Amino acid sequence: MPMDMQTYRDGRKAASAASEAIREALAGLGLPESVWGSVRPMVTHSGTAYVHLGMVRADVAERMAEAMQAPAEPEPVE
Repeated sequence: MPMDMQTYRDGRKAASAASEAIREALAGLGLPESVWGSVRPMVTHSGTAYVHLGMVRADVAERMAEAMQAPAEPEPVE
């Protein structure tokens, strides 16, 4: 059964926002566009949003893992 357009649009919007967040994070690590340029939003036939990261070199994957394990910065207290 085909999905309705609104389901697709909602999935695409979520996948696009998540893809952009990943691209910004990878660029923030100082990684070149050749690493984060292949990050793509994807939507399944059921409307589920995904982010395709593609293949990355092992050293890049280690830097990504280190960044994900770093403690979050505390929120400023006013």
